[in-house]
Amino acid sequence: MTSNQVSDSLGALEGVNVLDLTRVLSGPYCTMMLADMGARVIKVEQPGKGDDTRGWGPPFQNGESAYFLSINRNKESITLNLKNPDGRRVLDSLIAKTDVLVENFRPGTLERMGLGYEALSELHPKLVYCSISGFGQTGPRRQEPGYDAVMQGEGGLMSITGSNDGPGYRLGVAIADIASGMFSAYGVAVALLARHRTGRGQFVDIGMLDSVAALLTYQAGIYFATDSAPTRLGNRHPTIVPYETLEAKDGDLVVAVGNDQLWQKFCGVIGAEELADNPLFKTNKDRVAAHDELRPLLVSKLRTRPAAEWLTRLKAAGIPCGGVRDLEQLFSDPQIIERAMTIALDHPVAGAIKQLGIPIKLGETPGSVRTPPPVLGQHTDKILQELGLSKDEIVELHSSGAV
Repeated sequence: MTSNQVSDSLGALEGVNVLDLTRVLSGPYCTMMLADMGARVIKVEQPGKGDDTRGWGPPFQNGESAYFLSINRNKESITLNLKNPDGRRVLDSLIAKTDVLVENFRPGTLERMGLGYEALSELHPKLVYCSISGFGQTGPRRQEPGYDAVMQGEGGLMSITGSNDGPGYRLGVAIADIASGMFSAYGVAVALLARHRTGRGQFVDIGMLDSVAALLTYQAGIYFATDSAPTRLGNRHPTIVPYETLEAKDGDLVVAVGNDQLWQKFCGVIGAEELADNPLFKTNKDRVAAHDELRPLLVSKLRTRPAAEWLTRLKAAGIPCGGVRDLEQLFSDPQIIERAMTIALDHPVAGAIKQLGIPIKLGETPGSVRTPPPVLGQHTDKILQELGLSKDEIVELHSSGAV
């Protein structure tokens, strides 16, 4: 699949029906991942409004939010008023045909509507039910709302992101939401695999705070080993040196000198053989301890040539390195294009749109982008017809505000 192609090939999750009761980012990201792998995803939205992100912008493309478009492809949209008895009956009919239900309401909301896991699993024991919330379904903070920026702060990410003499920063993407969506898709996939063995579905409980904590990996390991909380280090690494951005003559470059052998090569390339043999910097442990002394010595060498020239030399020597690129530079990279990480689609309202490609490349059952993100309620009548409703019944549902 090239950068401007879409596909209708069958994916690994072909035949899996997903009912998407989510909005904003974490849930839609999860269901997009499932849809990209072939699942049929029906997105339930509020009549007349839809997912909150439909109104998030600018930018908009012919009135369609770029934010919404980025995370809702390969889905069908049905509008349902869940407070309307007829709308609720339609939802019940959809659930009866569903393998996976994904929701990100505050804990207890769907239970009060008779739509919690306990109630639905009695009627549909094969149902995989995934709930995404800020703090999970248990614990003293379960009722608190969860937003990405809050979770980045509460989850420790801001305490290790930014310069050591400045405030903490949130990442440039909503990583708490995205990680929660990824963990949710993973949880759903393994629950489906377990169902294949046991014949029963199960509850998948994803908390955003848990997801952020899980990302801390070696930073948490440092804390557990030392009982001392890691601090902000800018772009440097806490246990590898040099592994950071360094200034060249005309801008920054990133180097990742991950072992002592690479260190020897790196010093040779930049003309700093004296540093390679200096006992202060000989091993990685030495360099971590002497980072503040070493860094200006490296920068003084690198500032003698442009970043592009250094990158050419370093890559030729097998030193992991790269530039600090913006998105225009990224998406014009032949590597990104060859890997189909940008695709072009025709949207019925927005017109020609671009999307990110699918990063998971399966050899036998690859993912695919089959349809553009839906217009609000685009598939309502089609789905109602599939449920066996007549044209007159569908007209009545519209008239009553049920859909």
